[in-house]
Amino acid sequence: MVTTVDELGARRKRIILITCCLSLLISSMDATIVNVAIPTIRHDLSAPFSRLQWIVDVYTLTLASLLMLSGAAADRFGRKRVFRIGLLTFAAGSLLCSLATDIDVLIGARFLQAIGGSMLNPVAMSIITTTFTGRVERARAVGVWGAVVGISTALGPLVGGVLIDSLGWQSVFWINLPIVAVAMVLTTIYVPESKSATQRGIDPIGQLLAIGVLFTLVFGLIEQRPAIFGLTALALAGFIWHEARHPSPFIDLRFFRSFPFSSATVIAVCAFAGLGAFLFDVSLYLQGTRHFSAVHTGLLYLPMALSMLIFSPLSGRLVGRYGTRPSLLASGVLMALAAIGLTRLQPDTPIWQLIVTFALFGIGFGMVNAPITTTAVSGMPLDRAGAASAVASTSRQVGVSLGVALCGALSGGGLWWTISGFAVAVIVLGVASNTAWAYRSRDRIVPLLERKVPAHAG
Repeated sequence: MVTTVDELGARRKRIILITCCLSLLISSMDATIVNVAIPTIRHDLSAPFSRLQWIVDVYTLTLASLLMLSGAAADRFGRKRVFRIGLLTFAAGSLLCSLATDIDVLIGARFLQAIGGSMLNPVAMSIITTTFTGRVERARAVGVWGAVVGISTALGPLVGGVLIDSLGWQSVFWINLPIVAVAMVLTTIYVPESKSATQRGIDPIGQLLAIGVLFTLVFGLIEQRPAIFGLTALALAGFIWHEARHPSPFIDLRFFRSFPFSSATVIAVCAFAGLGAFLFDVSLYLQGTRHFSAVHTGLLYLPMALSMLIFSPLSGRLVGRYGTRPSLLASGVLMALAAIGLTRLQPDTPIWQLIVTFALFGIGFGMVNAPITTTAVSGMPLDRAGAASAVASTSRQVGVSLGVALCGALSGGGLWWTISGFAVAVIVLGVASNTAWAYRSRDRIVPLLERKVPAHAG
């Protein structure tokens, strides 16, 4: 049965929204804060470059692998229950990260932290949608949710810089603990339990094959072992074969017959690969090559973060009025210009050039999120929109992992020319996904999805 929450008062609903936003705050800040801490961790733990990449990628890959499973588990076993388990696991992982005296222990603690993180954002969004049932109040709640993403992204580098310079890199993990404690208390007191009336099936073999594809791909890039890519190809072939025949697949492959949906997935990977590379590589450049402090690094990140904060909601309004094409074209062009600018980084590049380049990147990236989600779910049957959105969210994490992995496989201009190629792909797909042919491909799969037939029968 689904727990009804229509009878909840306005005050309790506000507290529930605050609680959910607290989980988003720690998970969103985590990416930028940890990247600012990477150079200090490298120095204190004498970590080789590939291990630094795993600090970020073990987190994002685990998130990508478990987001959909955590959502299904919450629908089946209770959203409040899974959310609290996620908070406790995230806190335990954060504490272990702060206590790590060895780089491999830190990577293991990040893995535990990511398991908890996978139970936070998708479950929190489910709690919000079941709490705010009216169209207007739900739109406002989702708007607040989006604003928290922008604010936490903007504050993350500066807060991280102050903490690192004052208390050391361990403090970027300590900050999670009081926030989790408050969220845990509020969840226990105010959040009602709820479950889905129609439980999603769990596909463990598909889940494991997907994990195999992601981890072997990133392992081959980070450790520079191209022979591993043979295992990636085998795991991918096995995944496609299995998912096409499973009655309740991990990912419904029929989604990809819609060109707009496939485009949204590729755009998410390309754009977020740029973000992952930017956060990781630029932190090492600013603190390693330029010898700036963590606080100075955080301040230089502000033009990028503030641009994202301003242009993300603007892009959402543009998508609502003009469709996804203008936002995707602007995003691709600006990210390409920023990436080309980053190919020319030198130890003495003027600060004003850095600020302009970082702002261009932030504007471009800020423009891309709204059209990704809109393109992924547009035209999908209502009961499949959540699954389509989850695939887009997973693709974002895959993109970040790929971008960080490329920082080792490529260097200097080669990395940023590759990222500029990804930005050009955003432009091309932004145009192609808004053609009559693309719309027809989407419309053809809707009747198949509405029939709810097994995947192998579509």
